[in-house]
Amino acid sequence: MFINELVKVSGVSHRTLRYYDEIGLLRPARVHDNGYREYTEAEVNLLQQILFYRELGFPLQKIKEILQSPAFTIKTALHEQRELLIAKRDYVDRMIETVTKTLQSIEEGKDMTNEEKFNVFKTKLIEKNEQQYGKEIRERHGEEAVLASYGKLKELTEEQYKAVNQLEEMLFERLKEAMDVGDPRSEVAFEVAELHKRWLSFYWPKYTKAAHNGLAQMYVLDERFIAYYDGRVGTGATQFLHDAIENYTTN
Repeated sequence: MFINELVKVSGVSHRTLRYYDEIGLLRPARVHDNGYREYTEAEVNLLQQILFYRELGFPLQKIKEILQSPAFTIKTALHEQRELLIAKRDYVDRMIETVTKTLQSIEEGKDMTNEEKFNVFKTKLIEKNEQQYGKEIRERHGEEAVLASYGKLKELTEEQYKAVNQLEEMLFERLKEAMDVGDPRSEVAFEVAELHKRWLSFYWPKYTKAAHNGLAQMYVLDERFIAYYDGRVGTGATQFLHDAIENYTTN
């Protein structure tokens, strides 16, 4: 089919399809001398995959990496997407349940514990962590340690849940200050590592310097952690955090 037909069938605009072509995400099967783009069933199927991944919140660059991976198959992708969509649906269902209970507590005077108000957010945090880092943390720490960590997170009270988020924000602020000083052995860098330890203690059933140091090593080797810390604090933040933790745990 030509681009006009694909636009009509998919609902994707001409501009978007041309942009996908420009970035190498979805190229037409052929471009005729008159400039008309022609797509076969293979490209139509890939466009469906792109739309599924976009709906799940994947950035275009990540989608491109997935589709161009030698291991990619549509069947495997559909299975993975189905699991992600089920998880997303379950999260939305829990959010609806929490909103409903909150409304009932206001309108009908029904009791709702503080734990009930925050359970959905803690569950989402666990699911997100599992999807992003589940494989790595199991390989490094084992199934038992992972499940113990999740159990500890589920037991957080409202005050603890707020405290862990405030602690992380404080960590980002101190990390910026430490980077301005420029020395991972400085007093403020030591405070950064100490804050990171306190933050971890909300999740880990048991803290050790060796495990803390190992986590810092994983940070600088994994683009997802680099994107997270550098994105929140600034370029080089992940490496500086690693250096501060290394100094903290080896001295």
